[in-house]
Amino acid sequence: MQDFTDSFCSGTENSSSKGKIGEHIIFRRFFWYFLSQPAENQTEATPMSTSRPEKQLARELDFPAALSLTVGTIIGTGVFLKTAVMAQKVGSPGATLLAWACAGVLSLAGALVYAELGAMMPHAGGEYVFLRETYGSAVAFLYGWMRFAVGAAGSIAIYSVGCAIFLSGVIPYDSVWLEKTLHLFGSDFHWRFGTRQIVALVIIWLFSGLNCLGVALGGKTQTFLTSVKIGAIAVVVFGTFALSNTGTWANFTTSVGTTGSGGVAAFGAAMLAALWAYDGWNNLPMAAGEVKNPERNIPRSLIFGMAIVLAVYACANLAYFYALPMAEIVTANSTAHTDAPPVATKAALTAFGLFGAKLVSAAFVLSSLGALNGSILTNARTPFAMARDGLFFPFFGKLNEKRVPAGAILAQAAWASVLAVSGTFDQLTDYVVFASWLFYALAVTGVFVLRRRLPDAPRPYRALGYPVTPLLFIGVALWLIFNTIRSSPVEAGLGLGIIALGVPILLIRKNIQRKDTKAQRHKELN
Repeated sequence: MQDFTDSFCSGTENSSSKGKIGEHIIFRRFFWYFLSQPAENQTEATPMSTSRPEKQLARELDFPAALSLTVGTIIGTGVFLKTAVMAQKVGSPGATLLAWACAGVLSLAGALVYAELGAMMPHAGGEYVFLRETYGSAVAFLYGWMRFAVGAAGSIAIYSVGCAIFLSGVIPYDSVWLEKTLHLFGSDFHWRFGTRQIVALVIIWLFSGLNCLGVALGGKTQTFLTSVKIGAIAVVVFGTFALSNTGTWANFTTSVGTTGSGGVAAFGAAMLAALWAYDGWNNLPMAAGEVKNPERNIPRSLIFGMAIVLAVYACANLAYFYALPMAEIVTANSTAHTDAPPVATKAALTAFGLFGAKLVSAAFVLSSLGALNGSILTNARTPFAMARDGLFFPFFGKLNEKRVPAGAILAQAAWASVLAVSGTFDQLTDYVVFASWLFYALAVTGVFVLRRRLPDAPRPYRALGYPVTPLLFIGVALWLIFNTIRSSPVEAGLGLGIIALGVPILLIRKNIQRKDTKAQRHKELN
């Protein structure tokens, strides 16, 4: 029989038993009803109740599935696309490779800290749980809101759009039905709608539906797709080094002009682009409530997974620069060259020719799908945990007969669909990464707070290199955040603005909790 486990740690502000909210005037009734319906774990019983236990998440993800979630969610579209954007920022192969390396070390440092926190608190929600236990429910809610509104849905949208880009290399489709350039907040936003967007929407809903059929099926799908993508990248890397007709180590000495002001700010912007390709190192703890033997498997999966990703990314980028001169890399697919082939496809063309490049593009579609599947599976657990704590719409806290949060998955898919047709690949990634790193830095500070506050709490794994590792992470993360505000104020403003939109929802939910508590106490007294 599968072990049942609580899907969240009890927070200090966890809502108590629910009763009906007091009467409301007619035009507010439906709105308040939607916000105030109890989530499944919020029964109408007192703490001493013997009522039937509510359904909980099932621990059905073993070590291979957890490792595949780590590797497969990180390796998506970024490594095949972002090198072009980074090269445009810094102008040389050496600086581009250094930006990749620095972003990788920073992500590894974060994963080492999350390994400690995830093993200590193996419950659904990831950073939401870490922040709730460290700073309280308000900060945790704002993270969860950002994750749902920007991080999760934005990532899913980006993976689906990236998959559509690569699929067009296998099955040509270039129809654009609507296209417009908007000048907003001092920047140009290029918007288009066509067959690529339709393909992206189909992909989002197909894999969201699949993940509603059970976490075990989602984990097996992830393991398969991750294996395929690693094999595909190996074919590209070794094929490029062995067969490229333009390959030469002299390409590493070339340089081009940059698109920005250069210097430290440009390097920071390049690192931010690379961090999108590494984004996903934090996802596994979100699904910690469904990992078998989490105290052991979460640290192992995060550490071994990051080691695999670092090796894969290093090999892939060395292959790109070996096969292509800098002038070819900076003109690959990006916001500045929306109709150009991705840098990975350009490199494959030099080794395999047109037919071989199509085969590799098909394999890259599978890579994008793997990242999308992992993102759908893990990210839906954050709003689920919030709803179980009474801080988000109760619909998100319900489990279907397969014991997965189907409501959260489908709502996530709907919002991701909106984002998928709202902007270009790079515009989406800019505000996803910025908004996420605000809370990554805050979550990592939790390792200091909790070691001091709870020195005797069980810690199956302790972060390697503590306290240097978390301090390094926090320092570089803060530098990236301020650098982004200075160099990309529009994207930073969008990220901060979306976080602020969560404040009214938090106040509404807090007000409902207070009313429910009063109603329950009144009921008990009578």
